[in-house]
Amino acid sequence: MIKAGIIGASGYAGAEVVRLLLNHEDVEIVAISSQSYLGQTFSSLYPSFYTIFDKEFVEDNEVIDQCDVVFASLPHGLSEKYALECQKLNKKFIDLGADFRLDNEDDYKEWYGLDYHEKDLHLYSVYGLTEVNREKIKESQIIGNPGCYPTSITLGLYPLLKEKLNASTHIMIDSKSGTTGAGKSLSETTHFPKCNESFHPYKVAVHRHTPEIEQELSKMYGDKIQVTFVPHLLPINRGIISTIYVPLKKEVNEEDIEKIYHDYYDKEYFVRVLKKGDIADLKYVQYSNFCDISLHFDKRTHTLVIVSCIDNMVKGAAGQAIQNMNVMYGLDETKGLQLKGPSF
Repeated sequence: MIKAGIIGASGYAGAEVVRLLLNHEDVEIVAISSQSYLGQTFSSLYPSFYTIFDKEFVEDNEVIDQCDVVFASLPHGLSEKYALECQKLNKKFIDLGADFRLDNEDDYKEWYGLDYHEKDLHLYSVYGLTEVNREKIKESQIIGNPGCYPTSITLGLYPLLKEKLNASTHIMIDSKSGTTGAGKSLSETTHFPKCNESFHPYKVAVHRHTPEIEQELSKMYGDKIQVTFVPHLLPINRGIISTIYVPLKKEVNEEDIEKIYHDYYDKEYFVRVLKKGDIADLKYVQYSNFCDISLHFDKRTHTLVIVSCIDNMVKGAAGQAIQNMNVMYGLDETKGLQLKGPSF
C-alpha cells in the first residue's frame, strides 16, 4: 500500500487529490496539512466527507515524515523546500503549483517575480504532461504538474505540432475556465455578484500560463512557437474549454488531420477524439480525468479549429497528478480515476 500525503490539502486542488485518492485501492492517505486549519478535520471544512474522511490537518513536516509520495498544492514559491526534503529522503514529490513547470529561471522570475532557490532540483524534475512525457515520468522523483489551461491547450495541439502540419508558428488561443481555477482566496473578480450572470476575459495577453504554453508547444514542434492567449472567466465552478485556431499547410486536408489525431490518441484512455461533427463540451468532462477534443476544418480559410475540454480540478490538477503517481509506481494509469462525467 502506497502511503500518500497532501501538503495544502485544504485548498481546492488539494481537496480534489483527497477525493480521488479515496477511490484508489493501492493508496492510503496517511497525512494532510494546512497552515490555516491546523488541528481541524478535513470533514469540518468539506462536510460531504463527514464519517468518510475525518483526518486532522497536521504540520507539513509530519506529512513528509509519514508518506512515500507527497502531493503539494501550494502557491508559487513554496514547493522547492519540500521537494528538496523529499529528495533527501528518497520520497516522490508531485507539485501541483507552478514551481517546477518552467525550464528557464528567467521566465519564472519575469512571470512570477521569484528566483529558484534550489536550482539543482530543477535538473531532476519532469514536466508531468502524462501523455507526452510518460517515459520520463516513470524514472522521475520530482514532477511539476502542468497548469490547467496549458493541459487543455498542449493536448489539443500535440499531434498537429509534432507532425508539423501548421502553416504558422503564431497560434491564437481562446480559453474559458470556471472560478475554481482562481483557488479559494477571495478576490473581486471571483466575488459572486461580479462573476454571476457574467462572462469576461481577464489578464489578456499577460496570463502567467503563457510561457508554460509556449515552452511546451515549442518542444513539441522542435522550434519556437508563440501564442496569443486570452483566458475568460465563466460563471461556473469547474471546467475549461479551449478553442484554438491554426492555419494549416496547403497540402494538409481534413482526412489527414483526423487520421493523425486518432493515431496519436486512440490508445490514450484519458484523451477522447470525438467523432466528426461532434463538438467538445466541458459539461461532459466535469469531475472526470478526460480531455475531450473535437476537430473542425474551416475549408474557406484552410484553418483547423480545435476545441479541447477538461475539468480544471481533475485533468487540469489533481487527476493528472494521480495519473502521474500511477506512472511513477508502475500502476494502471486509470486507478483512482474511474469517475466519469455527468450524464446530463
